[in-house]
Amino acid sequence: MATPKELEAQFWKALKSDMTMMVGLVGEDDSHMRPLTAQTERDHADGYRGPIWFFSSTETTLVRELSRSNAAVATFASKGHDLFATVHGQLRVDNDRRVIDALWNSFIAAWYEGGKDDPKLALLRLDADNAEIWLNASSLLAGIKILLGSDPKEDYKENVAKVSLK
Repeated sequence: MATPKELEAQFWKALKSDMTMMVGLVGEDDSHMRPLTAQTERDHADGYRGPIWFFSSTETTLVRELSRSNAAVATFASKGHDLFATVHGQLRVDNDRRVIDALWNSFIAAWYEGGKDDPKLALLRLDADNAEIWLNASSLLAGIKILLGSDPKEDYKENVAKVSLK
């Protein structure tokens, strides 16, 4: 039913709305995933594939572990659980003041006593390489189709895609 391009568009739309991703580093000693609020600078409806940004702290294990690896994985589940994604890419600290100014809001400010100049502020940039995106096939319609003899494995193939985000 959905093309990879359509699934990608649905992912960006859901991420803009729901914003929470679980983020961790990939390596021999995989770090634990941490929930972070994802933001982007522009709307992805125009095909923009720019970085995903996260505000964090220099005191977090995730930021400290970036010295050993920057290969990252981020997972996403929309609030309605109708879309899921796993994103792989490169994560790094990038305290670009222009981006900080563009993404800054009162919710972020509450975490940093020194405001935009707080020495503990770490703006993380995830340059996504690829993603696997799934639409939830556990719907009432899917149940009815199974009752009518439809093969759920065949139907589901159309609801998952691996996409390049470069």
